[in-house]
Amino acid sequence: MRHALPLFLIVLLTAACGESTSARPGTRPGATLNVVPGGTLTGTVREQIPVGPYVYVRLETPGGEAWAAVNESPMTVGSSITVYNVMTMEKFNSPSLKRTFARIFFGTLDPSGGASGAVPGSVDSDPSSSHPAPAPSTVGAPVGRIARASGANARTIGELWKQKTQLAGTTVSVRGVVVKYNASVMGKNWIHLQDGSGEAAQGSLDLTVTSADAATVGDTVTVTGTLRTNQDLGAGYTYAVLLENAKVARR
Repeated sequence: MRHALPLFLIVLLTAACGESTSARPGTRPGATLNVVPGGTLTGTVREQIPVGPYVYVRLETPGGEAWAAVNESPMTVGSSITVYNVMTMEKFNSPSLKRTFARIFFGTLDPSGGASGAVPGSVDSDPSSSHPAPAPSTVGAPVGRIARASGANARTIGELWKQKTQLAGTTVSVRGVVVKYNASVMGKNWIHLQDGSGEAAQGSLDLTVTSADAATVGDTVTVTGTLRTNQDLGAGYTYAVLLENAKVARR
C-alpha cells in the first residue's frame, strides 16, 4: 500500500511507433513486465526526454526495457531510479511528441505520493475529453474502522464488494475516509474511500466514486450513488465496482 498516488497530472508523451530503437526485433518494450497497479518499477536510466514539469525515461530493468513517465527530477543516464504508485497504459499516443508507446508506466519518484493521479493526454488537450480516468486505487495508509452510514441502503465497503452482484444498479450509501481525490477528469471528480473494512489482498479495501461534488483527502464523508459493476472505460481502465454520480455529505 502506498500513501497516495501523485496528485500531479502526468503528461503522457510517448515513444515512436510503440518501440524504442534499441528494442529487440519482434519485442515490445516492457512486454514481459508485470507491475501491480500502485506498485513499483525499478531500473537503470538509459534515456530521458524532459518535457517540464515531467520527464519520460527509458529504463533497463530485470524484466526488459520499459518507458516510464514521472515528475521531473534530477537524474543522470546510468543512475538507478524507482517509480512508485505505478499505473500502466497500453498503446498510449502523445500528440505533443507525435509518438506512440506500446506500453508506458506512469508514476512518481516520491514514495509518499503527491498531487494528482490522473493520467492526462497532452498539455494542449481538453482534460474532460482526453484524460483517462484514474486507475483503481491501492493508495492510502490503512484506515481504522469507520462507523457505517445510516439507513437501509447503507453498506461498508467490504459488504459492498461482497454483495456487488445483488446491489448492482441500486442506490447505496457508504461512509469512509477520502484517501485520494482527482478533480475534473472526464467531466467528473474521482474519490477513493476506505473505511477499514474489506481485504487488501482481495482488492476490496478501496471504493472508487464519481461525483460532481468536491472532496478533500483526509475528510470523513458519506457518499450516496448508484453502484455499477464491471465498468470498462477504455484505455485499459476497468472497475469491478464503481459508485457513480454520488452525492457527498461531510459527516
